[in-house]
Amino acid sequence: MLQKFNDKNKDLLININGELIHRDKAGVSPFDSLVQGGDGVWEGLRVYEGRIFKLIEHLDRLRSSAIALAFAEIPSHEKIIEEIKRTLDANNMRDGVHIRLTLSRGLKVTSGMDPRLNTTGPTLIVLAEHKPPVYDKTGVTLATSSIRRFPPDCLDPKIHHNNLLQSILAKIEANHAGVDDALMLDTRGFVAETNATHVFIVEGNCVSTSHTVACPEGITRDTVLQICRDNGIETSVRDISLTEVYRANEMFCTGTMGELAPVTDVDGRQIGTGSMGPMTERLTGLYGELTATQGDQVVP
Repeated sequence: MLQKFNDKNKDLLININGELIHRDKAGVSPFDSLVQGGDGVWEGLRVYEGRIFKLIEHLDRLRSSAIALAFAEIPSHEKIIEEIKRTLDANNMRDGVHIRLTLSRGLKVTSGMDPRLNTTGPTLIVLAEHKPPVYDKTGVTLATSSIRRFPPDCLDPKIHHNNLLQSILAKIEANHAGVDDALMLDTRGFVAETNATHVFIVEGNCVSTSHTVACPEGITRDTVLQICRDNGIETSVRDISLTEVYRANEMFCTGTMGELAPVTDVDGRQIGTGSMGPMTERLTGLYGELTATQGDQVVP
């Protein structure tokens, strides 16, 4: 689970506001809102054979988050896609690539949290790396974190923002527990997500996941739910307790960076058979069929 440096990435060119800069020299100003307060929004994109899967859905979510944060200026989809294409072309990338797309409010005239201090912006960063799916398909282990996900009345999870301290604190606990990731609950004690992915459980022939009350609107999550509907697989979106997790037949996590991966152990309880179950395997195959054929072409 611990990602390693990929030698293919040693000479990456990173796109910052349209300027392509070697990774060793790339950086943003200390007056940028990202540095000042994590004041930015982001998306993870994956490139398959020159196509980005669900590109417009990701860009729609980026724009939605920036609108919620009252960004004075938001680049158009066309502008962002242009910079993505330039970045991939400059790095000779076509497949097995993950893109971290970041948009900050921009530069401040002096340090401070007040958005009125922002006079130049926004800052658009396109970071493309050679990176296959990061999760082990033989099974992910989780431990429940003491850190709770915020409900909408504290900080709406539908804002896909760069302030990831909740996730980082939960990941620290997972590392200390010797597991791959942390399972995070909402303030009522129901399952929200992990520190990095959405989660599903399988009971019989029903695939269940949490409401987006204390977790973001997931692109891969929505794709899995649509796959189920298209293939006559029963689904349920509801509150899920830890006991239901422990006794589930299967469990898996979803996300752009890792696609689908089975969860085989939670809090020392083996989930199902302790390996990828038949439903997870079926959904993984169906998801792979989509990514192999669908997406917006960005590289010839």
